[in-house]
Amino acid sequence: MTNVETRLYIFDADGTLRWTTVEGQKYPTRSGEWRLMPNVRQRLAGIPWSAAGPWLAVASNQNGVAEGLLDEPTARRLIQYMLVEALGRVPERTSVELCVCSEQAGCDCRKPAPGLLLRLLRAHRISPAEALFVGDLPIDAEAARRAGIPFVWAHDFFGT
Repeated sequence: MTNVETRLYIFDADGTLRWTTVEGQKYPTRSGEWRLMPNVRQRLAGIPWSAAGPWLAVASNQNGVAEGLLDEPTARRLIQYMLVEALGRVPERTSVELCVCSEQAGCDCRKPAPGLLLRLLRAHRISPAEALFVGDLPIDAEAARRAGIPFVWAHDFFGT
């Protein structure tokens, strides 16, 4: 079996790239309510992001949007700010896929369903073997399994 090069790194957001600083809150709803997780900046800086690949992507269930605590444009801005904090920029061809549906919606994009990941594969025109999904919850691992994408736990990827 040949070793396939990772062309697309997909990350969950909350609990993987960032944590919320407001006690009792599971996700940020505005600027100043989050911090990067340990080693995120260093690990991401070691990947040679370019227009030709590898590419960066985020796939995240956004419960706060589903619950009406923030709107989708704000959720997207917070992710963009997180990427700039981590890398000093948003690399070219970065993709962000969000599920803003409620848990009861039964949509095909809310992890553990694979919809977010499959959309990213299609957008970048790559096979599942050319991607890697990094997450912190069993629903992340299950979404990767259903999409056929290799999965790594955030604590293993970032060495925390």
